[in-house]
Amino acid sequence: MATTVPRKKKEFPTRQLFVLSLCRICEPISFCSIFPYIYYMIESFGSVKNANEIAVYAGMVTSAFAFAEFTTGMMWGRISDKFGRKPVLIMGLVGTMFSMFIFGFAKSFPVALIARAVGGALNGNVGVIQTTVAELATEKEYQARAFAVMPFIWCLGSIIGPALGGLLAEPVKRYPAVFHSGGVFEEYPYLLPNLVSAIILVVGIIIGTLFLEETHEILREKPDIGVRTGRKIVKFLGGRGSCSGGKIGGIEGYGSLPGEEGGLLASGGSEYSTFPNAPATNIGGEGEVRKRPPITKTFTAPVIMLIVSYGILAYHTMGFEQLFPVFLSTPRSAEPPHHLFKFTGGFGLDTQSIGLILSVQGVVSMAIQFFLFPPVVDHFGTLSVYRFCMFLYPISYLIVPYIDFLPPSLSMAGVGAVLLVRVTFSVLAYPCNAILLTNAAPSLLVLGSINGIAASAASLCRAFGPTITGIIYTQGLDWGMVGLAWWVNAGVCVLGGIQCLWMKGGGFGGDNKTGEIVTDEEVGWSVAVEAEVAHTTDTGLVAGDEWISELAIARKVASEEVANSFGEGGNTGGGREQS
Repeated sequence: MATTVPRKKKEFPTRQLFVLSLCRICEPISFCSIFPYIYYMIESFGSVKNANEIAVYAGMVTSAFAFAEFTTGMMWGRISDKFGRKPVLIMGLVGTMFSMFIFGFAKSFPVALIARAVGGALNGNVGVIQTTVAELATEKEYQARAFAVMPFIWCLGSIIGPALGGLLAEPVKRYPAVFHSGGVFEEYPYLLPNLVSAIILVVGIIIGTLFLEETHEILREKPDIGVRTGRKIVKFLGGRGSCSGGKIGGIEGYGSLPGEEGGLLASGGSEYSTFPNAPATNIGGEGEVRKRPPITKTFTAPVIMLIVSYGILAYHTMGFEQLFPVFLSTPRSAEPPHHLFKFTGGFGLDTQSIGLILSVQGVVSMAIQFFLFPPVVDHFGTLSVYRFCMFLYPISYLIVPYIDFLPPSLSMAGVGAVLLVRVTFSVLAYPCNAILLTNAAPSLLVLGSINGIAASAASLCRAFGPTITGIIYTQGLDWGMVGLAWWVNAGVCVLGGIQCLWMKGGGFGGDNKTGEIVTDEEVGWSVAVEAEVAHTTDTGLVAGDEWISELAIARKVASEEVANSFGEGGNTGGGREQS
């Protein structure tokens, strides 16, 4: 007998996304703050014999964070599946704070390298944040808006970070009236921006602890002492006493806990009640399914394709992030370029000018993210926009070195044009990949593991990207070809564009707007599979059968001993982005 399940639309999780954003913005501020002064910081170490080699060392510093993040990314994904998203996010902020503190006191290249590596090893937030957003915005119509929030916040942080680094580096030299010689800031000229970043991270840790709610499918029902404390503080200060408008342990748009008045499954009959014949499953004991579903059911071909694409995107974008400030810092050539390929020289800009340029880039990114991304994705579809970006991205790299051909009066305009093109593609591509990856996941319960693998793959590519790009840039300078690294990066982009041809869109959870007919047999199978997943999330790699993506993932309703899960709408073949 089939059972009809009316679908209750959830609200857009505005408040929890706002809290998550306050935590998230701390990281781009810290990460981007080093770019304006990294060239001069490495130069101050005195370990570089040839100025052309600074790009290699700068790339290694950037890569250290990403490589360490790669080595621990899957571990943090598994931990988030087992213990929740919130503890991992808070730990990531703590690790970044510790890293920035060490980095500010670095007086040698090895110390700077270790500081960045420590920050990467203790930070698994890239994948976990993607998972958290996905669990907050399960309605497909909300995904474009929700997944645009974190890149938007990154853009905002990329405005503040470079400005902070450019203005606060070498304070004794720049602000002698305030910072006198002979003090700690003369001995450690790059300490101040890192101290400010650490303070910002402390604020993020406090906000996250007090107001960020757990989003894990099962663990979100558990009481949170931090959230309770935060609500008491808000209530004491005269506020509403809630960050989400829901009960403690729930998240916005998910209703109340079981048994609470007005809850989704409140007694007394409800239009949105449970399936009458759905079997109960003991999460803590032996599940209905004795055989663990194979790993191939989690990492399907579409998921793997998107992870590979994410890695390619991360490789060349991080290469740009590291190389562009170095290019702007590279001294100008004594002679104007005459050959189409053999020419050298940069712009010779100082830290303040570079910080200003990178901050303007952040402003442009934020504007594009806010005004362009949602309508473009809504109109053309996520997959189409992603393919468009990946195909045309090489243009932004090919034209960078040729800015040197412009007359001095137009050189800054050329820099602005390059950044506009590059930022547009970057701002559109990253959230599109996140949406496609979320929709390709067979279950929300394994999103932590999938995003953990994706984050690890991206971190590995980010680790190699800056270092390889720096080596190629140095070799290009020795050969008199400053554009060599940019052209190689463009070649990587071309490979990414070709790979997109085999991608498909679609996914679970949003196409069915009114409800879906789900048989009791399918419900029982789904419950059993998801119970087994919940029971074995310590592996971080378990998922249900392929067809589970066709039954949308409903919320877990946990009691002390029993948890039942119920399917909602969702059809992998019905999405507009289906190719």
